[in-house]
Amino acid sequence: MSRIQLALDVDDLEASIAFYSRLFGTEPAKVRPGYANFAVAEPPLKLVLLENPGRGGSINHLGVEVADTQAVDDEQTRLSAAGFPAREERGTTCCYAKQDKFWVEGAPDGERWEIYTVLADSPTPGGPAAGEPCACASPADADAPATAGCC
Repeated sequence: MSRIQLALDVDDLEASIAFYSRLFGTEPAKVRPGYANFAVAEPPLKLVLLENPGRGGSINHLGVEVADTQAVDDEQTRLSAAGFPAREERGTTCCYAKQDKFWVEGAPDGERWEIYTVLADSPTPGGPAAGEPCACASPADADAPATAGCC
């Protein structure tokens, strides 16, 4: 199983949850403070909503969710052979989930793409203690709220 991930910044999480629930005919798979995600069956999509007032309607980042760590490794090997540099993160906590992932670097317009698998649920958004920045935040986002830049 793999599916495209689309992470959107939204101004109002509750209004966005209501809209996307109706649009895709499904309720969120996970809702946490400032965060929600949908596992949409058709079309296969992982939709992530990140409450970032003032940035609503913009793409936060993109990704491909894969079945397991072996699939992450296979994709990293394939993309490395094709000349794509990557920033690897293993056992990282991001968006209320422990993950193995890597970030593809060098997109022509600076798009942020991750290839990842979810290992387990987490009670915190992005680190061992609530309020720490998510591991998937870019270095420029290090001082941003815990939900900014999360997947």
